[in-house]
Amino acid sequence: MPLEMMDPDGDDADPSGGARFRGPRRPWWRPASTAGRVLLGVGVLVVLGGVATAAFAFKTYIVRDARFRIAGGRNIQATGLTEVSRAEMLPVFGEDIGRNIFFVPLAERRKQLEEIPWIERATVMRLLPDQIRVTVVERQPAAFTRLGRQVGLVDASGVLLAMPAAMMAQHHYSFPVVTGIDPRDPLASRKARMATYARLLAELDAGNQHLSEQVSEIDLTDPEDARVLMPEQGADILAHFGEDHFMERYQRYKAHIAEWRQQYPRLAAVDLRYEQQVVLQMQPGAGAVATSLDDAAASRTASSTAPSPDQAKPSPAQPGVHTQAEARPGLSGDTSSGKANIGKPNSGKLVSGKLAPAKPAAAVKTVRTGATPAGNALSPPHNSAARQKAAKDKAARDKKKRADAKRAALNASKRKPAPTHPAAAAAQSQ
Repeated sequence: MPLEMMDPDGDDADPSGGARFRGPRRPWWRPASTAGRVLLGVGVLVVLGGVATAAFAFKTYIVRDARFRIAGGRNIQATGLTEVSRAEMLPVFGEDIGRNIFFVPLAERRKQLEEIPWIERATVMRLLPDQIRVTVVERQPAAFTRLGRQVGLVDASGVLLAMPAAMMAQHHYSFPVVTGIDPRDPLASRKARMATYARLLAELDAGNQHLSEQVSEIDLTDPEDARVLMPEQGADILAHFGEDHFMERYQRYKAHIAEWRQQYPRLAAVDLRYEQQVVLQMQPGAGAVATSLDDAAASRTASSTAPSPDQAKPSPAQPGVHTQAEARPGLSGDTSSGKANIGKPNSGKLVSGKLAPAKPAAAVKTVRTGATPAGNALSPPHNSAARQKAAKDKAARDKKKRADAKRAALNASKRKPAPTHPAAAAAQSQ
């Protein structure tokens, strides 16, 4: 007789219990009948409509409610203003007076604020119910700049900053004067020039030496050549520092400037862009001298390669005098500015009226002095007094030649027999 056992899973449960033939359970939110589904749909629509109605009512409330309107300039708060006044800032928000605070274009207002030269960065925020908060970061001047006769300020990015002279005096600014920052140039070009300026000051002031305080003016017209005006006793010397190795060139300048000035009283500029040589440029009419800075010959820096000042200046009777310099590779003359470029391989062509460092070339033994006739940058120089004397000598020679020719013609006329009439000649023969 077979035994009957209970299924532990309940599969063999009694049909009377309903577990065996019961269908799958429905979710609680899905009605089984059609009427239940209709009621559920109506309830969902009512809820959505209520939410939409509440949102519309809330929007209407915040848009039309006077509490969210910017009543005037007092509703605009500003922090960080030092050089920029509220009078300069408030016109940016002129269109927003009386406007709902939620309709103020914050991103556009931020851009307009950053167009003010003194403002570097700006942040604009809403403060409910009716306040606008502005936070600005102003630019920091890095140097004085001179444009014609006007003196202004410029920051590290090349942005020109205007400030009255009385206000500058109150701030006690102490910067070098920078030239060559033209407002017509692109901002990227001005920024590159100021980057050269920043590197120069960083090297001179490294180690708390504050050597930049001895610099009075820096010409950044060429961003690859920082030309520094160094104040010396009785005169200012223009030093070409190039675009790198500023501290090394500054130390070289300081180590030899006293000797150079003693030997060349008319010294006007020093080109320090070359490794073992420098170029000493004299005042107009005195030419240039190349000197060596070899370590083994540091004690005889200028005397071993340069003439004396009297020899460097051409006399009127000897136009185009050449001074001898030690033979160096890559020496080229720039007689248009009275300079000679030595050693550093570079373009070797005229840039803005000045000769850039020359390419390596065959050794040249002469450095030309004096001025060069216009249109020929490398032609032999002529002293103006010598040219005048030469012109006078030529005029005297031409006058003498004309007098000699006239005298010769007169002598020839005296030696010639006087012409006679044919009848008189026949009577004389009889």
